[in-house]
Amino acid sequence: MTDTGNARSAATLVPTVDLANPTTLELDAVDAACRDHGFFLLTGHGADELIARMWTVTEAFFSQGAETKDPVRRSAENPFGYWDRELTKRRRDHKEVFDYIDPTIDQAAPDQPDRNRWPDPDRWAGAEEFQRTLSEFFATFAGLATDTLGIVRQALGLPAASTPQELGFVNSPRSSTVRLNHYPVGDPVPAAERGQLAPLGETALGYHTDPGVLTLLLQDQTGGLQAESATHGWIDVPPVAGSIVVNLGDTMQVWTNDRYRAAVHRVVPMTEQSRYSIPFFSNPRRDAELAPLLAVLDRHAETTRYRPFSWREYIGGRMSDNFADYGVDDIQISHFRIGR
Repeated sequence: MTDTGNARSAATLVPTVDLANPTTLELDAVDAACRDHGFFLLTGHGADELIARMWTVTEAFFSQGAETKDPVRRSAENPFGYWDRELTKRRRDHKEVFDYIDPTIDQAAPDQPDRNRWPDPDRWAGAEEFQRTLSEFFATFAGLATDTLGIVRQALGLPAASTPQELGFVNSPRSSTVRLNHYPVGDPVPAAERGQLAPLGETALGYHTDPGVLTLLLQDQTGGLQAESATHGWIDVPPVAGSIVVNLGDTMQVWTNDRYRAAVHRVVPMTEQSRYSIPFFSNPRRDAELAPLLAVLDRHAETTRYRPFSWREYIGGRMSDNFADYGVDDIQISHFRIGR
């Protein structure tokens, strides 16, 4: 899975669906794509002006120096804030990131250990606008994620009269996260600090799946995102102006008993210019127990392929593996497959 050349264009393989008015044809195309590679594009979201502001503050943050970034670096105890040496498959990514959770959680529980780390306005004049825009983005995309989950339920052909709670398709803003990504040309870590670090991977972001329900991804016009299709191998997911990229996560694959595929994806190294992307990771409730959903099993007359496991256990393993190399491969849903 290291060959980054010869990926096919996804122009006809990654369908587009109108969130405001999905057609039967669009839903059929989403169903086919979710069974093959787990990606589709979303239009009709109504968030264009907010997205434009997000690009502005994202680029402004990553252009800041160490005096702004160092005070908000993540730690082993708190996974939120700035980081420039994340691991995927035990190899270092060619990127720097900024992670945050629902800003209203900070207001409700100011003493909790896993808190957002916001830049200091005394160190960066744009800090207040940065926090304000990111807070608005979280609230807006939390709603879009729930609406998009409705598209997936329709594509699966589940009963329209049933509520999401009845079917088991429930995501939660309280456990979801947002990430700002900057993929520079070359190593993001200064040369003097690389001595004890894991080696860079062959790709800017190594192949992986997202652990949650689904991801709403903004990508700039640079390109470089690739998805693994079960039918066609690696395919490019080129930027399409005005659209949001949707990819399914591990939770969705478990919920659908492998009918839908958690999207395996990667990013090729940048050679000429930086790339920016902004994923909203929509996750299940913190206390959720993950297992194939009865609504899916009953519709397709299937037996369950996964034993139940907790979201807290799963996401805890994935986050710690990304922070440091503990000498073993990161946790995957295959660990919970029956009869593996």
